Amino acid sequence: MSITFGTDGWRAVLGEEFNGENVERLTIAIGKYIVDNFGYEKPVLVGYDPRKSADEYAAFCANVLKAKGLPVYFSSRVVPTPVLAYNAKQKNACAIMFTASHNPPEYLGMKFIPDYAGPATSEITDEILSNLDKGFKSGENGSFHKIDFGENYYEHLDTIIDFDKIKSLKTGIVFDGLFSASIGYFDKILEKKGIPFHSIHMYHDFEFGGGMPDPKPRFLKDLITKIKNTPNSIGLANDGDADRFGVINEKGEYVSPNEVIAILLKYLVKKGYEGSVVKTVGSSLLIDAIAKKLNIDVIETPVGFKHVGEAMRRNKVIIGGEESGGLSIQGHIPEKDGLIANLLILEAMADSGKSLVELQDDIYELAETRFYTDRIDLKLDTQDEIQSILDKVQTFKTVGKYNITSVDTKDGVKLMLGQKTKLLVRPSGTEPLLRIYFETTDENKLEYLKEEFIV
Repeated sequence: MSITFGTDGWRAVLGEEFNGENVERLTIAIGKYIVDNFGYEKPVLVGYDPRKSADEYAAFCANVLKAKGLPVYFSSRVVPTPVLAYNAKQKNACAIMFTASHNPPEYLGMKFIPDYAGPATSEITDEILSNLDKGFKSGENGSFHKIDFGENYYEHLDTIIDFDKIKSLKTGIVFDGLFSASIGYFDKILEKKGIPFHSIHMYHDFEFGGGMPDPKPRFLKDLITKIKNTPNSIGLANDGDADRFGVINEKGEYVSPNEVIAILLKYLVKKGYEGSVVKTVGSSLLIDAIAKKLNIDVIETPVGFKHVGEAMRRNKVIIGGEESGGLSIQGHIPEKDGLIANLLILEAMADSGKSLVELQDDIYELAETRFYTDRIDLKLDTQDEIQSILDKVQTFKTVGKYNITSVDTKDGVKLMLGQKTKLLVRPSGTEPLLRIYFETTDENKLEYLKEEFIV
């Protein structure tokens, strides 16, 4: 049975490919990687989100590693991925997280987090996969310790977040637990700091209330309704393992991750942060426009936070983020953190004395334009068709009446038609499907490009 790593770990259907045999195979392969590179003394942290059987598989993994001679620290409760990742950095440890993030409830997965506390690079995951079914000699001093990873993380937040400023916020806060790993963490942070809030869906449910643990508008309908019925309030949520965020403004409208990253970039620069901004090739040109106005360099990576995190480790970066709802900032970890994102939005609002709607307006005023986006999914019969279409797109000189000014192939094919119009064609990675993204500053131009772009 095959095990493959996507942009952030291995995921499969529980009870099918995700089973005891495969978990043991991958656990031993990870253990071999750790021993080969760091020795038997390297601590391994093991955590899990609220998904069905995640705690049981995590305990199984922990006991396998202990038997192989490694010191294991096992989470005493459900834990968000960013909390576990921060502890990996703080303890100079590696970590394994049992989660399928925002995927449907029938999935479970394993993320390997190296001691730098970000997603494992392709080089690391390739080495782990090459270890499958090889095994390694057991050490003599394996140990097992149960630990609550929350306290170290909470202490770290005090060095990043101005909670006194958040306490001055006049806007109401509604937190949608979304049945996820953020329950018992984000709410406790606010409670400990004396910050009032309302909440919904505050219990762990491996069926995620019949929806998905994905903080997008269609899964945040209850939160949106609550905000519309609660004057002067905003809504905050996270995905299943709390590394992604979802934000609803005072009008009950979804604030896109691109807008959140732009708002926070502007705020962090005002706060005194220096460096560049990291974004993926799929992220909005809005971020480029804001960075240009702030005289901030932009580093663009392929899609996937492992690429963003690697750029954050190699460069002085104010904020790094991706369009799917992940971000982190300077002084934190090179891993996406939905808890930090939510807190920073509150801090930015409190600092400005403005509503979230006004902060959105401010970034568009600074950018001197709005951006309109759309996506078309092109289903193909086979994976072989993908490369031939990408090769063809690379040769395009125009799209309709517009000239192509640059071509980038770091992830799929990105065509720029001037500074404020982008077309991106990239494969889905999991099926014979091409995703075609359009972005420009005029809705009529957007429709024109969709009609003219024929592959």
